[in-house]
Amino acid sequence: MQRVTPTSILATILLAALASGTYWLVQRTLPTSEPSAERPKHHTPDYYADNISISMLSATGQTQYRINAATMVHYEDDSTTSVTRPAIRAFTPGQPEVTATALRGTINSDDSVVDLYDQAVITRAPDATDPGMRATSQHFQVLVNDDVVRTEMPVQLTRGQSVMTASGMNFNNVTRVLQLLGNVRGTIMPAELNGSRGTAKPTGAKH
Repeated sequence: MQRVTPTSILATILLAALASGTYWLVQRTLPTSEPSAERPKHHTPDYYADNISISMLSATGQTQYRINAATMVHYEDDSTTSVTRPAIRAFTPGQPEVTATALRGTINSDDSVVDLYDQAVITRAPDATDPGMRATSQHFQVLVNDDVVRTEMPVQLTRGQSVMTASGMNFNNVTRVLQLLGNVRGTIMPAELNGSRGTAKPTGAKH
């Protein structure tokens, strides 16, 4: 019979403790079978860019709008984008060039709505049958898919030599019909009432 000494007993205890500790460490480092909870998203920036240019395409794949901006900040929770000093150019075949500028703006998650804020300006170049147009307001909303610009805030419209103010505006860049909403005031030159493809329609207190 092998003689058991206190030294051998102590060595056996130490080896058992070491094995137990190694097993515990392996179990701690193995991935768990339970799925980890998804990290909640917050309205915080997840990426930035400077001097950006964004092209928005039509259903046929052609450039419909192009947005340039000094800075861009994208937010992770709702995928919206904030821009500073945005400048938008509309590309509509057969139509005069339309541009829009502002001090700041936001773009929604699918790039279908662009809101322009603070010293917002919409301009349409003149052509052979229609005088140029310039509209100013503190807010314009561009509906990219509909090719419509609108505002619910006070607006001043200059069209040729005619100047009008209103409580709001809706401009369809495809049909070139412009509606002035709410309290409409101003002067329309007689020469601009007829013979023009574009149409400005005061609509009273429509909202």
